[in-house]
Amino acid sequence: MRVVQAVRFGGPEALVPGEAPDPVAEAGQVVVTVEVAGVTFVETQIRRGVSEWHASPPLPYVPGGLVAGTVSSIGARVDPSWLGRRVIAGTGETGGFAERAAVGVEDLFPVPDGLDLPDAIALHSDGGTAQGLVETAKIRPGDRVLVEAAAGGVGSLLVQLARAADARVIGAARGARKLDLVRDLGADAAVDYSEPDWTRRVLDATGGAGPDVVFDGVGGQIGRAAFDVTARGGRFSVHGASSGEVTQIDPAEARAKGVEVLGIEQLFGFGPNLVRWANQMMSLAAAGVVRPVIGQTFPLERAADAHAAIENRTALGKTLLLI
Repeated sequence: MRVVQAVRFGGPEALVPGEAPDPVAEAGQVVVTVEVAGVTFVETQIRRGVSEWHASPPLPYVPGGLVAGTVSSIGARVDPSWLGRRVIAGTGETGGFAERAAVGVEDLFPVPDGLDLPDAIALHSDGGTAQGLVETAKIRPGDRVLVEAAAGGVGSLLVQLARAADARVIGAARGARKLDLVRDLGADAAVDYSEPDWTRRVLDATGGAGPDVVFDGVGGQIGRAAFDVTARGGRFSVHGASSGEVTQIDPAEARAKGVEVLGIEQLFGFGPNLVRWANQMMSLAAAGVVRPVIGQTFPLERAADAHAAIENRTALGKTLLLI
């Protein structure tokens, strides 16, 4: 079968098309014929060998932790009703950039009828995370909410969920193309955080009070600056570090400012609820409340281009491989 492998740790060019034996479903497993593979920023960090939160896989390895497709074979002790079903499947941290993947039946998520696979995989992965972040941050009607990286996969859904909660939303992103998307998603204001006075514009958009809730997916100087303008009594929720550095807030400083910091470690507790949150997101999509933004797709053999688009900040919304 066709695969893409990381043959060394380094830039996107380390991803090379190749061939691998077809997987065989062992007991408790199924083989999924992959039609769509998700691509994430974290996977680019793993490929570079710089992820603080993930061990580097042995080389060569096939990237990709989430796929969508059809169950084509099953192993022993697997309910035969899985055969032929459309599913989302978690492969762990590797194995998704391939025509077929063997996964445990416990890692399958049935795709509802009427939902196409690209939308389903975006709603399952980024959507489940966004729903969890919103639920944990406890957005209230009238809250002023700042979403960093608001044109990304998670950020674009956070904008829509915050709007659905009757919050006032400020979306922060980089460049006119992304800011146009943020406005199209319903944000009340869109701010370019590559401009030196961007936090002043956030304060202006919140009447000088600052945001009650910040969703920090960037980290680094952007995350730090966002914390500095967070309103007293607000919530500062960390979920990513696309800058390469997670925002670290001294607990004493947070207490003095009266801000509750929900650190990136909150993500480690999301696992038991992800199925529930993914189901909620798919229901919201069916009702027209949210829509996943799939900004770019690539064929399997161009996986390096998909990684490059994420790393050079040109990607909008979710990036997918179509197998």
